[in-house]
Order: sequence, then C-alpha cells, then structure tokens
Amino acid sequence: MTFLAVLAGSSSNSTSSLSDVEPGLLAFLVVAALGVALVFILRSMNKQFKKIGPRPEDPEDVAADESHPDAAADAATVDPADAKRG
Repeated sequence: MTFLAVLAGSSSNSTSSLSDVEPGLLAFLVVAALGVALVFILRSMNKQFKKIGPRPEDPEDVAADESHPDAAADAATVDPADAKRG
C-alpha cells in the first residue's frame, strides 16, 4: 500500500491523491446489478433442480425385492467357495 502512495505522490501531473479516490455511482450500480442477476440465476437453478426429482425405480426391481426379501441379501453375501462349486 505504501508503494502505491509513493507512486501516487511522486507523479507531478496528478491533481488527485490516493485519499481523494472514492467509489463511484457506476461501480455501485454494477455491483448491485450483479447481485440482482445472481438472485435470479439462483431462483432459476432451484426451479430446474425441482424439475429433476428423484430417479424412478423400475417396477420389476421393486416387485422382486418385495416378493423375496431374502434373495437380495443372499445375492449380496455369496461365498466365493460356493460359487466355485457350481
């Protein structure tokens, strides 16, 4: 920061110093417009996410799981020795 102050103070053609610089109306309007745009983008994104919803399950898989609840557990815990036997 002091380097900038030295550069600003060393230029003889400059009529303003570092303490005279203030944020302008244009900068405020740009930041405000970005904030408003962000709000609209986030609202649109939430609407799109709500349209996606959860993945539907196949009715065949649901019916198989309901009719044989132990079949899914047995398939997940297959012994490798049993698989070799045939």
